[in-house]
Amino acid sequence: LLCISLLRGRSGSRSFSGSLRHFATRTQPKRDVSRFVRWPKNVRLQRQRRILYTRLKTPPAINQFTRTVDKNTATELFKLLSKYRPESKEQKKERREAEAAAKEAKTAAPAKKPQTVKSGINHIASLVENKKASLVVISHDVDPIEIVVWLPALCRKMDVPYCIVKGKARLGQVVYKKTATALAFTGVKKEDEGAFAKLVDSVKSNFNDRYDDFKKWGGGIMGSKSQERTRQKEKAVAREAAKRMQA
Repeated sequence: LLCISLLRGRSGSRSFSGSLRHFATRTQPKRDVSRFVRWPKNVRLQRQRRILYTRLKTPPAINQFTRTVDKNTATELFKLLSKYRPESKEQKKERREAEAAAKEAKTAAPAKKPQTVKSGINHIASLVENKKASLVVISHDVDPIEIVVWLPALCRKMDVPYCIVKGKARLGQVVYKKTATALAFTGVKKEDEGAFAKLVDSVKSNFNDRYDDFKKWGGGIMGSKSQERTRQKEKAVAREAAKRMQA
């Protein structure tokens, strides 16, 4: 300010144009600094894995896990799953205590074990092989994928309806665990048979009956810079071909 006042003439005019800026009180504009953030290792790995899945070519057996059920079907499915959740530790303890008390008193036995969804990849595999499973729900983000990569083929071979849903953590919540690779229905109550039949028909038409649509390789999608370089090369080749034709 002192320099500016000295540069002014007696008439008060400035020797240069421009407005004064007080950087001490001026608020800086908001900028997107997400590129400069040091993200945690698990976040970096998730993002790198996602980019690799788009870049690398993936075989059909792995690429099928990118196709999941639509939102409406998933909502209906998880409504049914929440109805048939397994017993919690407290409920199981109460049921066993009631059974033991009834046995000691020699009275009528209490209600049997409730009908619930089954979890555990080995248990589900045996249910599918014995054709006891009526619907299998597989998670799309199991790591390593080799744990469940064979399950859709087994379900098709044994003619058991199956579907792929988003979120192993979401399936894990149903069975009181952090994550779950797959769940299986072995039956439902009479009041839910209609809704379950509709769900099975929808799942069969979208997964079991569309096996030929799933025989496609995935990935091979390069980044924007690489795509632009490929485009420029193709244009250059086209220009050279056009010159040769004119000559």
